[in-house]
Amino acid sequence: MEQLSVLEDPRQQAKVLYPLPEILLLGLAGSLAGADDVVEMVRWAKLNADFLRRYYPYARGFPSHDTVSDVFNALNAKLFSELFIRWTNSLSAGEADLLNIDGKTSRRSGGNGQSPLHLVSAWANQQNLVLGQEATDQKSNEITAIPALLRKLDIEGCLITIDAMGTQKAIAKQIVEAGGDYLLAVKDNQKTLAEDIALFFEKPPAGYVLDEDTQVEKDHGRLETRRCRICTDVAWLEQRQEWAGLASIICIESWVEKAGKSTYSIRHYICSLAMIAKAAQYAVRSHWAIENKLHWVLDVLMREDLARNRSNHGAHNLAILRHMGTNLLRNDKTNKHSLKVRRKQAGWSTDYLAQLLEQVM
Repeated sequence: MEQLSVLEDPRQQAKVLYPLPEILLLGLAGSLAGADDVVEMVRWAKLNADFLRRYYPYARGFPSHDTVSDVFNALNAKLFSELFIRWTNSLSAGEADLLNIDGKTSRRSGGNGQSPLHLVSAWANQQNLVLGQEATDQKSNEITAIPALLRKLDIEGCLITIDAMGTQKAIAKQIVEAGGDYLLAVKDNQKTLAEDIALFFEKPPAGYVLDEDTQVEKDHGRLETRRCRICTDVAWLEQRQEWAGLASIICIESWVEKAGKSTYSIRHYICSLAMIAKAAQYAVRSHWAIENKLHWVLDVLMREDLARNRSNHGAHNLAILRHMGTNLLRNDKTNKHSLKVRRKQAGWSTDYLAQLLEQVM
């Protein structure tokens, strides 16, 4: 695992029986093959010793799950995260993209007086890759975690979407100064801004031209109609100077009919691009990708919410390992099956598992 070769082993070297690269491979390969926690990873390794020894000698056999847990608890999560980003950049070739940033809590990672691990992740929408992550112990700390994550990433030429927690003037300024653009949800945490935008779209003043796009989607008895309106003349907005590069305001209304019931929702956004309504619809919808393609995969496929690790360093490092596995599965362009089937295939076939690991070995 050449990309991780500079990851420092935190143990006293004279006492090391199981080299760090062997433990990292055991964890990654086991996770890809269906293991959901360190107990299952070690059990899988012992049953697939010949396969693992294609890569490393494992001269002293395989460590206990306690030893593996201790190593992941002690690893420098910050450095591991930075190396992950470097590796992911090699996969994405630095292409500009639509980046979605959102947080997720690993519910069972808390305990013993610790808050559960909350991880803020960046998702490259067009490439279907996790680009990086930043850990915090509470959702409220996303405001500090988001700038830290953005500093790690090359966001030049990218459009960054963030939910209302990240709608902060300093974050907007940071994105623009780094050569990116932002699309930020506006809610009550920016109360005056939210009220002004809502009033504008409720009854647009005469003379203002709004671009509009309506989309209708029907699926499994659910009918959804979405209307997007966007105004690129924001000279009237008193707070415009406080938001770096502000170029447009957006209103998206949604009507959903299902099983004889109707629901209505309305959302507002600010953006540093003067885009057309159809493009704004796409960008806003894309933000759900991090929920559907990353958080859902980690919860349902990788069973992350069921993984119990009481050390936040350990939980963070294992989350990075799962992100790495998710990227390997998604980056296999030859396999047209779902991620669920791909992961099962990695457990069924060591040939396919070896094909996935070629991306890091």
